[in-house]
Amino acid sequence: MTILDLDELRARYASASGADIFDPAFRAVAEGVFKDGDKRPAPYCGVPTLLKAPYRPEALANLAELDVALLGIPMDLGVTNRSGARLGPRAVRNVERVGPYEHVLKAVPTARLRVADIGDVPFRSRFDLATCHEDIESFVGDLVAAGVAPLSVGGDHSIGLPLLRAVGRERPVGMIHIDAHCDTGGSFEGCKFHHGGPFRQAVLDGVLDPRRTIQIGIRGNSEYLWEFSFASGMTVIHAEEVDDLGIRAVIAKAREVVGDGPTYISFDVDALDPAFAPGTGTPEVGGLTSAQALGILRGLSGVQVVGGDVVEVAPQYDPTSNTVQIAAQVLFEILCLTAAARG
Repeated sequence: MTILDLDELRARYASASGADIFDPAFRAVAEGVFKDGDKRPAPYCGVPTLLKAPYRPEALANLAELDVALLGIPMDLGVTNRSGARLGPRAVRNVERVGPYEHVLKAVPTARLRVADIGDVPFRSRFDLATCHEDIESFVGDLVAAGVAPLSVGGDHSIGLPLLRAVGRERPVGMIHIDAHCDTGGSFEGCKFHHGGPFRQAVLDGVLDPRRTIQIGIRGNSEYLWEFSFASGMTVIHAEEVDDLGIRAVIAKAREVVGDGPTYISFDVDALDPAFAPGTGTPEVGGLTSAQALGILRGLSGVQVVGGDVVEVAPQYDPTSNTVQIAAQVLFEILCLTAAARG
C-alpha cells in the first residue's frame, strides 16, 4: 500500500466513514461485511448464536438452503471427571466478537457459504447416554445426507463417535484430532461410549481411517490406556513434541497424514494448557498455547474438511471466559477451513 503524506491522508480520509476502504484487498473484505452501509449490529445485542450466524432452525425443513450448519450438542453423560460440558454450547453462543474476518487466511467464510445456527440436537432423554448418541447420529446424518457440513459445539468428547458415524457413513474419513488425550480407550464399567474411547470404536465401526488420523497435543497420565492409537496406525504427536518439531513441521505432518481425502477436525479444549483454557472437565498441565493451536489450524487450509467439532467446554470452571473465547475462535477457524475446502 502506498504511504500517503498528511495532505493526502486528509483528502482521502477526513470525510470517509469506517466502511470506506480504499485498499483493494481490504475493500473486497469490507464489501462482504458492510452490505447495508457502515451500521453494524452491536455484538452484545440480540439473541446469541454460534459465531453470530443467523438462527435458522426452520432450515432443517429445507437443507438445500445451507452449506454449513452450526449446532450445539449439550450432553455430558460420558464424562469421567468434572461434569459441565453440557453448558458449553450456550456459553460459546454468548461470545460477542469472533469473525467475520480471519486475518491470516484473509477469509470471510460467511461471504462464501450459507451458514446458520440450527439450534441444538434434540434428545429423547437427557439421562440415557446410548440414546443420546443415537439422536446425534440421526440428526447429523440428515445434514450430511443433504450435503451440509456439520460444525458442532459439545458437550463431552463421547459425541465424537456418533458424529463420525454420521460423517463417515458412506466411507471412512481421516481426522485431525487436537486434544490432551487420545480417547482410544476401551470399555470401562460395562460402557464403551464414554469420552475416553470414541475413536477406538469409530475405527472398529469402519467410519474412521486410523492411518489417516493424527492426534496432536497428547499428554498426561493415561497414555497406557491408548495403545489402540499406536496399534491401529494413528500418528501421535505429544504436546512437548510440538515445541521440539515446530508448528510448520506439525502442519506438514498433519497434511501428509490426511492427504487429499475427506477429513474431520475434532478439537478438545483441554488440548490447551489450563493457563489458556481452565474451563474444562479434564485439565492437563503442559499443553498447547492458544497461538500454537490457531497456528496449526490455519496451516490446514486446503485440506478437504467435511465437518468438525469443539468439545469439553465447561464454563463453570472458566472464571476469565478465556476458554469460551478460544472455543469460539477455533470454531471460526474450522469454518474458514470448511469454506476453503468448498471453494
